[in-house]
Amino acid sequence: MPFSAVIFDFYGTLTPSTPKHVWDEHAARSAAPLGIPVPVWRAALDSSFAERATGSLGDLRSTLLTLARRCGVDPGEAALTAACAARTGAQRELLTLRGDALGTLGAIRERGLAVGVLSDCTAELATAWPELPLAPLVDAAVLSCEVGRRKPDPELFLLAARRLGVTPGECLYVGDGGGRELTGATACGMTAFMLYADDWEGADAQPREHDWAGPRLSHLSAVPGLLDPA
Repeated sequence: MPFSAVIFDFYGTLTPSTPKHVWDEHAARSAAPLGIPVPVWRAALDSSFAERATGSLGDLRSTLLTLARRCGVDPGEAALTAACAARTGAQRELLTLRGDALGTLGAIRERGLAVGVLSDCTAELATAWPELPLAPLVDAAVLSCEVGRRKPDPELFLLAARRLGVTPGECLYVGDGGGRELTGATACGMTAFMLYADDWEGADAQPREHDWAGPRLSHLSAVPGLLDPA
């Protein structure tokens, strides 16, 4: 069946992968106003990802307050405001797209196909989404923090297809393999490709599908070629 839509993961796929030292430095920024040791704060962020990615801790302010209290700190308003600002600034830096991302999305749309994004993400991406340069090129974005589900929950993949007005079998899915997304997409009837870019191995990401035996791409710019008739 010819493809009618391409669905992309966001972090590590449309954006570069993030190495450990960057996550540590970003955690340090929001830990400082709270007076929490960086390793303790980083551990709190890491252990709460499932909650944050499904929106169960509320908005950013509520989330950081909850996490600070878990670390034994009850921050005042000024400290919490400063921590939120630091966290927002750090997260915005992670929204930088790969150099070939916009061109790839544009080429897909020029071929008449729909474009979707399916991301396991926290509230920061949902807040920033309307301002991102790729937003006008995306026909449907399914963000885990808004839906309350994480990959590889099949409902996420089925929801993305429904919002694009296509069947799962008409979808090409491209991701770096976090959250067992490639297996999840395949189980729903999509054709999945791993983006195995040159920064894949050095990333500090949610567990990826190291056992993925399916097809791979090394660059996003290779995606439009998969859509052309043989």
